[in-house]
Amino acid sequence: MVSQKITIINPSGLHLRPAGNLCNEALKYNSAITFSFDGGTANAKSVLSVLGACVKCGDEIELICEGADEREAMEALAAAISSGLGE
Repeated sequence: MVSQKITIINPSGLHLRPAGNLCNEALKYNSAITFSFDGGTANAKSVLSVLGACVKCGDEIELICEGADEREAMEALAAAISSGLGE
């Protein structure tokens, strides 16, 4: 298991478009990919779970990857989040 804290930079937080982009990136990997925020845990492979976390701009999440390709998944997802998830 690997984990990393990342700050969300999207001006509108993880609304539908960046949440979809996050999920599409997470689905490329076999590892279980979740993130914890505000006392809860969300499945990064589920758009509804990501949206339900209500993550806003400036919030810090802890991304957690667990599985055979966890390091590759962490690198790719951290880069995607840091670059604004396509926005």
